[in-house]
Amino acid sequence: MLKEIHCFVRVAERLGFSAAAADLGMSQPAVSQAITRLERATGVRLFERSAREVRLTAEGKGLLPYARQALESAQAFTAEAARLARPTIHLAYPPLVGTLAARIARRLAGRAPAIGVELVVAGRSAAAQALDGGEVSAAILATPAPARFVTAARFHVTVDHLAVPLGHRLAGRGRVTADDLGGQVVLTPGGRAWVGLPGRARMVADDDFSAALDLVAAGAGLLPIPQLLVRAVRREDVRFVPLEAGELRITYALAWARERVTPELMALVQAVQDALWTR
Repeated sequence: MLKEIHCFVRVAERLGFSAAAADLGMSQPAVSQAITRLERATGVRLFERSAREVRLTAEGKGLLPYARQALESAQAFTAEAARLARPTIHLAYPPLVGTLAARIARRLAGRAPAIGVELVVAGRSAAAQALDGGEVSAAILATPAPARFVTAARFHVTVDHLAVPLGHRLAGRGRVTADDLGGQVVLTPGGRAWVGLPGRARMVADDDFSAALDLVAAGAGLLPIPQLLVRAVRREDVRFVPLEAGELRITYALAWARERVTPELMALVQAVQDALWTR
């Protein structure tokens, strides 16, 4: 029946059997026969035909939107079936590396055979729990990752700015050095120690920089932050000042449970490595 409905829609759009047949790659008699079969099946006359023109009947006009909807539903069904049939892996990642995660997903979708990727935003502890429970295939974690996981494809994110609350004495500076942080509370997302930074460290649950920026705005501390996140965040209550404090960086790696290695996972590892080399 879908073939007949497709012919009906195309003839209705072209108002001609020959033109519709050319579009469909069919012969004109085959299209005409398909319309006849559909009219018999529905008991409704769809077109008024004459030697000069083809016109939709009132009934045909009424059925046309439903015919288009049927074709769209069939296309959606086919697309979803294809998606479900292909291998899929679940990748957890922190928001900070979302651009990389998206690039990895595109690479796997474009390979042959394609591999689907379900992206799951998760902080360090949530991602580790998801790995343990088998809810995700792999996760991008700040290192050192828990020893129970296998890791590969390490990369670094440079931390070169300091988030300070609006009105803070450092907010108007052109730059800040490590010496300026003496006596300040320095936030450490995920319990990450900022090596070489003075000041009093305050641990922030998980590695959620967005939540940490809320603490900055509230005056709870200052936050070392990567420039790539600075470019993506717009806040009126926080100022981002360039930070010169040596080689301050966060190291991430792809991690997975050693007992859950699959060909799709190995393809993911390769895609991560390729994405890191070609950015």
